[in-house]
Amino acid sequence: MSTVPSFAAETSEYLLGPASASGSATTFADNMKLPVHRWYRYSAGYSSEWAGRLMKHWGATRVLDPFGGSGTTCLAAQERGVSSYATEVHPTVARIARAKLAWQANPDDLRTVVRDVLGVVKMGRPVKIPSSPLVSKCFPNKESLTDLLRVRDAITALPSGEPVSELAWLAFVSIIRACSPAGTAQWQYVLPNRTKSRVAEPMTAFETAGETFAADMEARSFMLGGEPAEAQVLTTDARTLDGVPDLWADAVVTSPPYANNYDYADALRLEQIVLGDIQGWSDLRPLRDVLLRSATQNLGRWRAEEALTSPLMAPIIDEFLPVYDELTEVRKTKGGNKAYDRMLAGYFFDNAKVFRALRCKTVSGVKVCYVVGDSAPYGVHAPVERWLGELALAAGFSSWSFSKVRDRNTKWKNRKHTHPLHEGYLWIEG
Repeated sequence: MSTVPSFAAETSEYLLGPASASGSATTFADNMKLPVHRWYRYSAGYSSEWAGRLMKHWGATRVLDPFGGSGTTCLAAQERGVSSYATEVHPTVARIARAKLAWQANPDDLRTVVRDVLGVVKMGRPVKIPSSPLVSKCFPNKESLTDLLRVRDAITALPSGEPVSELAWLAFVSIIRACSPAGTAQWQYVLPNRTKSRVAEPMTAFETAGETFAADMEARSFMLGGEPAEAQVLTTDARTLDGVPDLWADAVVTSPPYANNYDYADALRLEQIVLGDIQGWSDLRPLRDVLLRSATQNLGRWRAEEALTSPLMAPIIDEFLPVYDELTEVRKTKGGNKAYDRMLAGYFFDNAKVFRALRCKTVSGVKVCYVVGDSAPYGVHAPVERWLGELALAAGFSSWSFSKVRDRNTKWKNRKHTHPLHEGYLWIEG
């Protein structure tokens, strides 16, 4: 066990405000009330206000988020005058984050583009309907689907890479589900067999989104002034952090995927199909191959022996192997036969690589906060925060500790196991 980071206890006490105490600091929910943040609701994340308070308390000047998601850390850093980098390997999610960072564009230019797009849609040009069964289920009204695709095609014809083009693209992405009667689960999975009562009309929804974006741009510009801190989102792997300068960050604020089998590739499948980026489920394979191995869907033909025999796993291997072996036996008794044993091996192996990369990109004395939860696939518990902490030490960091924020999985109805879980802050110092 390492020594406790010098800043951990004092920072934990500082953060125990109303949001932290209620547990909402570790969710994206509070961000839906904030300009720009609310443009796209991502399935994972944490409170921007919480992240900003942490940066201010630490006196951070350069913040890195290796699991950047839809850009919460970068936006929060700008609000505190802090430079930032984020990396995100999911290309659609990374584009969403970069589009949010385009808020500095002229809002009237965006209003003009929105009007121009709607003018093209009114021309009634023919569109190609995706052949995906998911689209058919989610958009039974062909007239509405046709108008939605006309908006898409008009945006695709805009000048590539221009800030207002990216903003228009995100405005379109943000209305896709609103224009479908299909339901959405808590973690953004599409539920085509469940319907919602209110369904938006595509042209009206796009016009409304465009005006919301423009108004938010004006509000944020007023709040932050003319020269906000630099922020960059790179479409790259957290296990390499390619593109981030060496010895750059003096703080890291992030939340890695939890080892809970959540399928990040599937979460945006409907959006990617409507956008024309993929045709269907099978096209997600290349993305799954580069995502962190936090879900069994991301394993492919990967063999756990690569992790079990790697020096990267040496700090935890003696404690990890009994859990791995137990899962191997338990899965034989389960109808789903999910490879949670391989998933956990890949998860900690990948995170060991992340810590090695982070050590290269951060300065001596860096302060790190991981928002993370433990895991119990098939009811077999994995002490995630302890194993991550030990892997961080092996990568060259000096200390770690953990502060619990809330309990998870305490309502047993419809749960696959009854092992109590928790979530909190993993503090690491370098």
